[in-house]
Amino acid sequence: MSVPKYKELNKLTTVVDIDQEIFILQKSLFDLRLKRSTSQSVKPHLFGHAKRRIAQLKFKKSLLLKVQN
Repeated sequence: MSVPKYKELNKLTTVVDIDQEIFILQKSLFDLRLKRSTSQSVKPHLFGHAKRRIAQLKFKKSLLLKVQN
């Protein structure tokens, strides 16, 4: 799995879509933390991927909100 690219966000054009995607990623990040705390098998690189994707989505959301106002 490669690092998420910002160009892959072109399909998300509404704030609602972005919010849904952020929610899904935050849930998966929580699940990863839960697995790590219970000593289950977890791939550590997925933490960075999820955090990076959330940051990208929040940035795109801020740009969309600026354009709307």
